[in-house]
Amino acid sequence: QVQLVESGGGSVQAGGSLRLSCTASGLPFSKYTYGWFRQTPGKERDFVAGMSWSGNTFYGDFLKDRFTISRDDAKNTLYLQMNSLKPEDTAVYYCAGRDGVWTTYVDQYDYWGQGIQVTVSS
Repeated sequence: QVQLVESGGGSVQAGGSLRLSCTASGLPFSKYTYGWFRQTPGKERDFVAGMSWSGNTFYGDFLKDRFTISRDDAKNTLYLQMNSLKPEDTAVYYCAGRDGVWTTYVDQYDYWGQGIQVTVSS
């Protein structure tokens, strides 16, 4: 019954922008904390951005200047705005939620989306 669904991915040229959305159902959206992660073939899933109960935001290394995490409680939706995209940003992006304090650790999240592809060409 709990489901997170990502949308808004695709292909873009280097320097372009994308906005990812994650719509949640079956959970108390405003009571949870959230994160975005990404993964490339053969590598571990890496932390991209997170948000606390109070709305404070946190970012992975070297991403704060280009990426912005936000949420809309009325729509049960989490967002990731990605600007000035680089080829190394190419990955499958995942949203995740948990009913506890925000975290960067993959194994501490309760629910995950199916992932969505982002491809950045040079």
